[in-house]
Amino acid sequence: MISIITHSEKGKKLADKLLQNDVEAELITKPVDYKKLWETGNSLVFIGALGICVREIAPFLKNKKTDPAVINIDANGQFVQPVVSGHVGGANELAKKLSGLIGAVPVITTVSDTSGLWALDTLPRQFNWKMEYTGNFNRLTGLFVNGAKTALLLDARDNGTLFLETSTPDFVDVYYSVKELDIEKYDLILAVTPFRYDFGKKAVFYRPAMVRLGLGCRRGLPPEDFLRVLEENMKQHGISPLSVASLATVELKKDEEAFLCLSRRWQVPLVDFSGEALARYEVPSPSEKVKSITGSGSVAEAAAMHQSQNSLLVPKTKVKAGEKYFTYAVAIDRQRERKGFVEFVGAGPGDPELVSVRGKRLLQTADYILYAGSLVPEELTHDAKSGCVVESSAGMDLQTQLKRMKKYYDRGSFIVRLHTGDPCIYGAIQEQMAIMDQWGWQYHITPGISSFQAAAAALRSQFTIPGEVQTIILTRGEGRTLMPEKEQLNKLAQSKSTMCIYLSASIAGQVQQELLSHYPPETPVAVCYKLTWKDEKIFRCTLSTLAQTVEMNNLSMTTLIVVGKAIDNRSGESKLYQSGFEHSFRRNDQSS
Repeated sequence: MISIITHSEKGKKLADKLLQNDVEAELITKPVDYKKLWETGNSLVFIGALGICVREIAPFLKNKKTDPAVINIDANGQFVQPVVSGHVGGANELAKKLSGLIGAVPVITTVSDTSGLWALDTLPRQFNWKMEYTGNFNRLTGLFVNGAKTALLLDARDNGTLFLETSTPDFVDVYYSVKELDIEKYDLILAVTPFRYDFGKKAVFYRPAMVRLGLGCRRGLPPEDFLRVLEENMKQHGISPLSVASLATVELKKDEEAFLCLSRRWQVPLVDFSGEALARYEVPSPSEKVKSITGSGSVAEAAAMHQSQNSLLVPKTKVKAGEKYFTYAVAIDRQRERKGFVEFVGAGPGDPELVSVRGKRLLQTADYILYAGSLVPEELTHDAKSGCVVESSAGMDLQTQLKRMKKYYDRGSFIVRLHTGDPCIYGAIQEQMAIMDQWGWQYHITPGISSFQAAAAALRSQFTIPGEVQTIILTRGEGRTLMPEKEQLNKLAQSKSTMCIYLSASIAGQVQQELLSHYPPETPVAVCYKLTWKDEKIFRCTLSTLAQTVEMNNLSMTTLIVVGKAIDNRSGESKLYQSGFEHSFRRNDQSS
């Protein structure tokens, strides 16, 4: 919530402009009880002179960890300046947002922002990490912004580590194993890790939520003793409780007060599983007694494995708390573990600028890139880091591709499998994933822009027409790959939708014949060759001249055929922007 404070008519008009942009805020124009307002924790936005703002808040300032965000905007709406809590309180971020709404200049003065460096204190909020540090944090931050020799240790893999890897300042060295890190060489160590290390008084630890904790116990476990003993044991194993993502137990124990107390104290969910679900796991330490009670030979170990989809880091450990015993087991979330991993990345239609921001970051951090060389421009791999191995799969069959990837996966490397367009559209990733599933590999898919979207952009066309065409069909003609009977082109043509036909330039005559069974001969057609590539060509024709156009221009591979009256259409209006069409973001009483 934001409290906007102003005492002038100009300021009130500016505040109204912010409120009209759906800023969740209250407007205060009367004399203010600043002490009471400060205690609400609301972000405070003063509109007026900066000096007035400073004098009003000065008596309440304590420290940047607890003070609310305070921003000052001049009454003419030219400048938006964070006053306090730029990082932790979010004032910098809010200032940028408000500036965009009123066309003002954000005046950000924190050193890390003006230097283009990471704001060490905001990384936890950005990436859902927790933070702890050894030594004085202000001193450590000062070392970083002044370019002191810094080591970055990454024991995890998530969006945050991807960001850090692709925006590393030149005075920061990246490590993926603590064994390779010589701490004496560095003034500062930043570590994204669930593990506890002794780096002296010069470390900032970021704790990603990646530890899955399985729990079992006797009834009546004393909560305080349990919490104390569990924390001590985790520290002995070198694991930070701050990285625990969830707790798990068998359904029979879901209401155990000690477990519920731990869930509240650590602010992590407690989940429970049936004995049947846990019984599927082969564990190191099964118990017949536990099986007779719960239906599973294991609770702690099986629960940790079930949550993490991974093997155990710490097997079942039996510990006494007060007069009762409990068991725990630990596993690392498989999706966040820095081990072998494959990312299928959609390269987009061809132009290297059209790969997603995430896709580019993945390419910059990969240890091995296997790209579809017959369809993906080599330029897309030019951002690969030093030491990355780049190969084209153009001459490889499926087994050869997987054999090459396995070589790197087994080393614990990060692999990018780069496919054209969006991998889910004729990307041939299904058979790769089927084998990866059999091998127990971890993988993820990053989507890309498909050529049908690039075609719409190049043709400056919307592929739907209000009231006439509301369906886009992505399909192919029948060549060496057979089409199901119900998906034959002459069947799909009955809808007269916008049709985007892949992989069919070599059978253009057959495509034309089948479509003419329902589309009129004068239906607009666009034959798109190498969309967004440097040698892109687009040939417009009608359906009756499709085959002739393809033949005359010697088109075969990397060609998309678009058919339908939506091409170049400019008729019809949607209801979305009609003044009388009300929805949750626009009210009928909205004034201009």
